[in-house]
Amino acid sequence: MTEQTFDFAVIGAGSGGIAAANRAASHGARVAVIEPDRLGGTCVNRGCVPKKLSWLAARTAEDIGNAEGYGFAVQSAEHDFAVLRKARDRYIDYLNGRYAEGLAGNDVELVRGRARFLDPHTLVIGERQLRGERILVATGARIRPLEIPGGDLAFTSDDFFTLETRPKRVAMIGAGYIAAELGGIFAALGSHVDMYLGGRRPLAHFDPFIGEQFGEALRRIGVNCRAAGVVKLERGMGGFRVHSDEDQYADYDAVFSAIGRIPNTAGLELANAGVELDDAGAIRVDTLHTTRVGHIHAVGDVTGRAHALTPVAIAAGRRLADRLFGGAPARPIDPELIPSVVFSHPPVGSVGLTEPQARARHGDDVCTYTARFTPLSSALITEKQRAAVKLVTLGKDERIIGLHVIGEGADELLQGFAVAIRMGATKRDFDETIAIHPTTAEEVVTMG
Repeated sequence: MTEQTFDFAVIGAGSGGIAAANRAASHGARVAVIEPDRLGGTCVNRGCVPKKLSWLAARTAEDIGNAEGYGFAVQSAEHDFAVLRKARDRYIDYLNGRYAEGLAGNDVELVRGRARFLDPHTLVIGERQLRGERILVATGARIRPLEIPGGDLAFTSDDFFTLETRPKRVAMIGAGYIAAELGGIFAALGSHVDMYLGGRRPLAHFDPFIGEQFGEALRRIGVNCRAAGVVKLERGMGGFRVHSDEDQYADYDAVFSAIGRIPNTAGLELANAGVELDDAGAIRVDTLHTTRVGHIHAVGDVTGRAHALTPVAIAAGRRLADRLFGGAPARPIDPELIPSVVFSHPPVGSVGLTEPQARARHGDDVCTYTARFTPLSSALITEKQRAAVKLVTLGKDERIIGLHVIGEGADELLQGFAVAIRMGATKRDFDETIAIHPTTAEEVVTMG
């Protein structure tokens, strides 16, 4: 069995792994990336990108439905789900090609196959061995199994992107952003959607103020929130039967499990390298993404950190490579200033602390401001789309430590405000900024 030595061996060609590999190579390191699947990981192939394309299709359906209010006599348009899938697949193929070109252009060797540790420095991929002076594990996460009777009958978020036709009746199991996003897409395109929350509120990790508005938004788009949990699945009349803990059942064309993902460490044989896992099976790392074995690192979803977001993995990978091979100082990621967006209808955006988090830490030094309004885009249509904004501030100078938005444009406006908040903006800074009228963003700088 032949063995090659690399300065940096990266297991996983998702967003974090590719970012780290390319950055390390730019510093002159000899780099190998090991990947058995398509390049780009979950985000590019089964997550952010195809999800956003599907969301754009759903938003187009909403625009068509609202066109009459603006004077357009638009006939009811039938959506072709297969056409959307083919166009989406072509774009994902294009991105995979670009990733391959990027690695090749940086002289990163792409090794196809599954890696496992033989010892702390040696990886085995089929009949091949690689020695890494430094090794990065960036294998992401996999779908959490639905462990109830008949749970294997449920589709997953991965399966959503393989559908040729849109199911007319859909059950969505879960209360997080994946369930909310996929449920919203189906509903906007015309499906009947029941979302089984299992006793939780939708988007429970967001500020409660936003959660209240979000429940209303789901109802407006046609997603029926059911507090019940699902206890059993079975084949039903032409589809699937869902049994809830309320001793009721309903039949659907498709059932989707969206109960989260778990770190993808199976088969890596990390024990051979002395790498420690936590109780959830995630790789334990410090704030600089280093394991207890000093030359082995991990970034992204495989670490089980709270912010399982593509830009976080990319930033972590690049900062790690800059430190290891470019002589850059350590730059830990501040977990409290990571912006995130849910592509729902309308979208939800958040950066910083929620009010409960802020009060638990700072008590009465916290002050909040809220606003609810109807955006101008809903002024002429029957089904109004409401919006809401909340600021969380700290201390006498009212430094902004949290911004939470639901409404049209929340996804785009949040990025700029996240920069301002990271730089220490206060409520007065926002108050003295001239608003752009009429926009959703102006509400952020005009709250009394």
